[in-house]
Amino acid sequence: MTTKVEGVVDEAAGKLKDAAGAVLGDPAMRISGSAKALCGESKQLMADAAEVARDAVSESPLLVLGATAAIGFLAGALWASVRD
Repeated sequence: MTTKVEGVVDEAAGKLKDAAGAVLGDPAMRISGSAKALCGESKQLMADAAEVARDAVSESPLLVLGATAAIGFLAGALWASVRD
């Protein structure tokens, strides 16, 4: 199963568990269901971000390399300024 599909399944299962917890009056089940649904949503977002990154790298690899180097340089500069 792909990450996107796993996310959809986890989100649906979490929403069902949340609804069951609401019917049964079990707050722990509701929290667990909400957490599982949020985890499913985050898996879907991660899969979407990976697809966007993959497309960007295949379309313009030098631009992505330059942006990555710039981000690394800025992160290093910020880290060095904090260390001092």
